[in-house]
Amino acid sequence: MNFLPIQYDEPLFRPPSEAYSLILQISNGCSWNRCTFCEMYTSKKFKIKKIEDIKADINKVIFFRNNIRKVFLADGDAMVLSTNKLLDILNTINKNLPKVRRISVYAKPKDLLSKSINELKMLNKAGLSLVYVGIESGDNKVLSSVNKGETYESTLNGLLNARKSGIKTSVMILNGLGGKQFSERHAINSAKILNEIQPEFASTLVLYFPFGQRHFEKRYSSNFTPLNKIELIMEMRLFIENTKLENTIFRSDHASNHIVLKGILSKDKNKMLKNINLALINNY
Repeated sequence: MNFLPIQYDEPLFRPPSEAYSLILQISNGCSWNRCTFCEMYTSKKFKIKKIEDIKADINKVIFFRNNIRKVFLADGDAMVLSTNKLLDILNTINKNLPKVRRISVYAKPKDLLSKSINELKMLNKAGLSLVYVGIESGDNKVLSSVNKGETYESTLNGLLNARKSGIKTSVMILNGLGGKQFSERHAINSAKILNEIQPEFASTLVLYFPFGQRHFEKRYSSNFTPLNKIELIMEMRLFIENTKLENTIFRSDHASNHIVLKGILSKDKNKMLKNINLALINNY
């Protein structure tokens, strides 16, 4: 919706599934902004927008109110805002954009943990229905090496609290994040944490180096040797093999992925593994 009269503080990012959503910027940047692998908000200083400016942006799109069905609250972790501020924003959206059926946001697990389940239920009742969480890995050593600021435990508890409150979860794992040294444990423990969370949606991206591999290695706190294409696909196979999901919609179809996988886990698990094995045969 680039034609809308909202002035954004760029760069602006959103999940692929929010392509047709109204992007409402309620914070700028990321409050953590220290992850070794992430360069999304390094050019921005984190700040929370004034509530009057957010409401002014909502007023600017009232003309389009009958066409707006989904709203995404940017930037990197808007859930860092207080519950009262978020409720004020959600209620303003509901009042002025009555056709909206889904409001979503990026969130850090610790942001979810900082709010009580009752607060999360209030946010859900006010319209917050989906949180996108970059889990990256379920392995504590990998999380520590990339300075994620989260652990297996904080990630698990934060996501479980969201689910208990009625908020759906969409999680992302970063293929190759542990390098060769931690590949096996990264795959197995990432599957393990998803098994415990049972998210509604899950996806994978492949680690890449926007500023070069050496820049990444300087910030990585362990020895790092990147996986080649075959090794990345093998890591993906190990990850899928270890999933025990009941009804998670899974996507591995980003431009960074070496093999496209789409389906529901566990219903389509065997089909995905078959496609992975065919890819390995064709690439050897």
